Parts: sequence; C-alpha cells; structure tokens
Amino acid sequence: MGFLEFLFVAFGGAVGSMGRYAISLLPFKTGFPILTLITNIIGAALIGFIAGVVSNNGDVSPNAVLFWKTGVCGGFTTFSTFSLEAFTLFENKAYLSGGIYIFLSVVCCLAGILCGKKLSAVIN
Repeated sequence: MGFLEFLFVAFGGAVGSMGRYAISLLPFKTGFPILTLITNIIGAALIGFIAGVVSNNGDVSPNAVLFWKTGVCGGFTTFSTFSLEAFTLFENKAYLSGGIYIFLSVVCCLAGILCGKKLSAVIN
C-alpha cells in the first residue's frame, strides 16, 4: 500500500470527523445519547450504500472506496463513543436507558446498512 492510499483515508477521515463534530453541535441535548445514535445510524446507512455500490459496480476506484468507506465512514461513525456512553449509562445505574440504547444502536444500524444497500441497487 502506497502513500497515496493513506492520503485518501486521511482526507476521508477528516471529512467524516468534521461531519460527526457538526452533528454533535446540534442544540439537542438530553440524558440519552441521541446524537451519537443518529450519527451511528447515518454512518451505517452510508457504509451500506457504499458497500452496495461497490458490489453492484465493479469499476469503482479502490481509492474512492478507501476515501468513502475507510476514511469518511471511519471518521464519522462513533462506535467508541457509543461504547463509552453505554458503559456510563450502566455505571450511573440507568440500566433501562443503557439497554435501550444498545438495542436501538445495533438494530437501527443493521437496518441502515440494509437500507443503504437497497438504495444503492436502485440507483445502479
């Protein structure tokens, strides 16, 4: 792997991280980590869409895949933040909220991947 591939990942990661930060600035704060949940769902739908486009269209540039899938989605999604927030909910004895948060994150992100793949099939 050459230096150019690392640049595609780095630039994509910067774009994704800025998008994640922009969502975190939305003036909607509650005790439930809804903005991280929304970010993860959007990221799951986006990576599902990209995976669908790549599988349905064999001539996608490997550098474009690195930029979007590894870079943008990797920088945008917040699984480590999700894990910390779920842990904190349990640590604060908010067991129901913690369980709901984990359940919704997993189910909705899997649904997001399915929706992204279906959408990619429609436009290809």
